[in-house]
Amino acid sequence: MATFAKVLKYLSVHAQTSLLLRLSVFLLSLGLLSRTPARGDEGVAEATTAATEIATQKLEAAKGTVVRAFNGDTEAMLALFTQYLLPVVIAALVIFVGYLVAGFVGDKASRFVSKQVDKTLGRFAGKAVKTLIFLFVLMGVFGYFGFSFTSVAAILAAASFAVGMALAGTLGNFAAGIMLLIFRPFKVGDYVVMAGTEGTVEEIDLFTTQLDTRDNRRLIVPNGEVYGTTIENVTHNRYRRVDVDVGCDYEACLDTTRATLEAAIANIPMAVSDPPPQAYLDELGDSSVNWQVRVWCRPANYWAVRQDLTAATKKALDSAGIAIPYPQLDIHLTQEDEAAVTRPRRRDAPILQANIARHLQTRRSA
Repeated sequence: MATFAKVLKYLSVHAQTSLLLRLSVFLLSLGLLSRTPARGDEGVAEATTAATEIATQKLEAAKGTVVRAFNGDTEAMLALFTQYLLPVVIAALVIFVGYLVAGFVGDKASRFVSKQVDKTLGRFAGKAVKTLIFLFVLMGVFGYFGFSFTSVAAILAAASFAVGMALAGTLGNFAAGIMLLIFRPFKVGDYVVMAGTEGTVEEIDLFTTQLDTRDNRRLIVPNGEVYGTTIENVTHNRYRRVDVDVGCDYEACLDTTRATLEAAIANIPMAVSDPPPQAYLDELGDSSVNWQVRVWCRPANYWAVRQDLTAATKKALDSAGIAIPYPQLDIHLTQEDEAAVTRPRRRDAPILQANIARHLQTRRSA
């Protein structure tokens, strides 16, 4: 006790009293409302008034105890330790142990549900169990210090309209999260396109959905935006089709081109044989005859198969001597066109006119 008294005297000499009082009140705030009677049945106004009066009395008593302890009063030091410091330390230990226990039980629940159902519900169940256990621990600690949850509930009920308006977006995300967990349009590990973003689903919470992009960026999307837009689940089905478009020269034989493409795509690594690969004649374009080669694969192998399919198509066409033409446009000039270009219409018209006239002269000579 003597050493503690010397420390308190040193603090009282070398620190300002007002600052110490603020610090003491902050550290001992958990113990100020101990044994506060529940007044929730007397109405919101009475409960608020009673809580304010009791808090004021406790604060004044605590200030007096702190001042006497700083002045070396042994009884005040003992009261400060037993009535305030010790309960706060015990409460901190209980909260810490409760947090560890909640994490342990939540992890076990997550593993069990993930094994029995799937990973999506498993992660949600683990977080829900952890949160509930920790909330019960906090309620027990606050109840030990005499906090009345009935009074808090009455105050929140009176302010429910304002709270509802302030938390409208949050409540909407919560409701959307519940719907996502019920209908489950996607699960953890699926690659999805939604709300203007795309990526692999890493986690589904009650308020947000977390995605990892192909370049390893983490996206956190509110559930309200997810559930209110079109969701494209790319990896939902067992197989995914890989399409590669290619244009071939008009002079190339269609049968030869088809046979070349079918031979090229017959043995693509990681592609499946059922459904079979296909070389599809798509359209007659402006500069080329457009084909589309199609193979099927597992969704996880999509990008590797697409790369191999593109390379195999190019090599096969090169080996067969089938050209892939560049976009081109033929311009045919008539006598009226030749007369029209002789009239300048802008600053660089003389240069353009001279170039066209030279071109026309070359054509006449030929």
